[in-house]
Amino acid sequence: MQSSLPMVPQQHSPDAARAGSYAASTVELGDLKRILVRRRFWIFGTVALLTLVALLYGLFTPALYSSAAEILIDPQDLQVVTNDVNPSRISPDGGITQVESQVSVVQSTGVLMRAIAATNLTQDPEFNGQGLLSRLLGSASAEGDRSVQTLDALRRRLAVKRADKVLVLDVIVTAKSADKAALLANAIAQAYLVDQASARAKMARDASESITARLDEQRKRVQQAENAVEAYKSANNMVMAAGNLVSDQELTEINTQLAAAQSRTAALKAQVDQMRRQSGTADATSEAMRSAVISSLRAQEATLVDQVSQLGTELGPRHPSLIAAQQQLRDTRQLIARELGRIATATETDYERALANQQALEAKVAGMKSKSLDTDQASVRLRELQRDLEALRSVYSNYLQRAQETREQINVDSTNARIISNAMPALKKSWPPLPLLLLGAIFGGLGLGTGLALIAEYSSPTVLSSAQMQSAIDAPVLGVVPARSDTGRRWWPFGRARAAASSQKTDAVVGLALRRMFSSGQRPADWPLVPSILVTSSPGEGAQRSRVARLLADAAASRGSRVLFIDANAGGDQKDPQPGVLDVLRGEYAFEAVSHYAAGSNVAVLGRGRSKAVFQEAHGIYFAQQMLARASRSFELVVIDGGALADNLNASPLVAMADEIVLVATLNATPMRDVTTTAQAVSVMGRLPTAALLVDEAA
Repeated sequence: MQSSLPMVPQQHSPDAARAGSYAASTVELGDLKRILVRRRFWIFGTVALLTLVALLYGLFTPALYSSAAEILIDPQDLQVVTNDVNPSRISPDGGITQVESQVSVVQSTGVLMRAIAATNLTQDPEFNGQGLLSRLLGSASAEGDRSVQTLDALRRRLAVKRADKVLVLDVIVTAKSADKAALLANAIAQAYLVDQASARAKMARDASESITARLDEQRKRVQQAENAVEAYKSANNMVMAAGNLVSDQELTEINTQLAAAQSRTAALKAQVDQMRRQSGTADATSEAMRSAVISSLRAQEATLVDQVSQLGTELGPRHPSLIAAQQQLRDTRQLIARELGRIATATETDYERALANQQALEAKVAGMKSKSLDTDQASVRLRELQRDLEALRSVYSNYLQRAQETREQINVDSTNARIISNAMPALKKSWPPLPLLLLGAIFGGLGLGTGLALIAEYSSPTVLSSAQMQSAIDAPVLGVVPARSDTGRRWWPFGRARAAASSQKTDAVVGLALRRMFSSGQRPADWPLVPSILVTSSPGEGAQRSRVARLLADAAASRGSRVLFIDANAGGDQKDPQPGVLDVLRGEYAFEAVSHYAAGSNVAVLGRGRSKAVFQEAHGIYFAQQMLARASRSFELVVIDGGALADNLNASPLVAMADEIVLVATLNATPMRDVTTTAQAVSVMGRLPTAALLVDEAA
């Protein structure tokens, strides 16, 4: 039997490939509070367990006492002598690194063995490993092994620390006796000072002996070098003056004279070349400009030019005064020309004289160079011998001075360290710190319990937020409905007000959800089927699902709509059920015959009916279409409680024909795997969830 009615328009087209793989559930930071509240017993249990362990440990552990001695260490040692064997240098960090290295020195074997010997600690059963347990076991250690055991035990009880930005070391020793702890701390601090003084004296002694052993050898080497230099100069007839060869000094002086002569010749040649290039205008040269005679004649020429011009204008060209002035102008210009010629001739004469002087010096330098070439090779060897001699003299002088200084430094202690605070017996035990242990156990338990709670949540995640639910089913969350108010707390002063507020919030959320479901406009205006909503959930959410379905029906009815409520839940336990929706889907009854209105409301109820026979899905879809088409004549909305679709396959015809498929889950309670299972069951029936409603038990 095939339906003649069209199928319901899908808001989400089915996709079998996508139905089995939904978005992974994630936990947001805002959901942390819900996780911790739900898993609070993990946290409180962990805190209680750790606190109990810390309390037992603090009560039954033997008490220990700590004492500290303070040592001030100045990185810049005492400046006893200028050139100390132990140089006093401060590192760029102000000596912090140097002081930090002394922490290891205080804990070194040499310092600790001095302290052990000073306090006879190898005879103390607390440190030498010969306690009651060892005697009961019958074990005995040799003297050498006892020293090693004492050293190891003392290191375990010793702590050397340096506070930030200070140059003070705290030597802290822990023991079962307060007096013993103070005694050991003072002994270690004193042993450190003695060890430092001894180490510096040994370094000075070793350096002095090493330098003294080398003095005789260095003296002989200096004498041999001096003899070699004098013998070489005598063999090569090399005369020295002021440490240099006389021939080299003469050559240097003549080279200096030659350089000056070359500079003068070049300058004069440039002047001559300039005059030759300006043969017709020699008066433009710098020599002519600097000449006082030329300047005087130029002034006379300018005066005569003005006079000639004035007379020519006033007297005429043949006047005797004009002719005389013109003659004076010509004579002046001839004098200027003769003076310029004299300057040019003098410049050329100076150039020739300078050139001759340069050539004479060059000849002399060439002769001296040829003469000095004979001694160049000998000079190279002489300079090498002299360098060796100077180096040997310098080394010998340094050795001699250092030998004297180091001898004086053997008995001088330049260590700039002192004990600024001796250790005192402690008044309170340092271990176990019971308040600190309890505080650490509480906070550690909170942290560990929180971590365990998060691990438990991630291993079995639940629905924590609307965003997580929307990501899991790829459909919008229409709202969060408060859980049913607790009527058993009416005695609480604000119980009634809270219940009223919760009821108002529930009505608002459900009403808004109805508007959002049917405000998309995807249903055609002439659609023959009545609008329908199918509510489903996981098997463990039956009570919340039924409540949400009835809330949807009541909300629509309260707004004047006539509602048909179909209870298709498979969880009914009626022994003799009445005919219902299953009978309608088999075509045995019309839905008008088996539905009835609830008393005093606009909601007609259609029960599950009898599941005595299994119907074909195609027949069920046909009769579901017929039922919804006929219901459109009497109702404005159909709300279907579809039950848990994973266990209720008989509801598949209703799933195929419903406009909206709403999945109900409880915040912080419904496992995400149940949500995925329910969504997969819907997809197997050919649809996908179109929306979700969440129930908040904490609201």
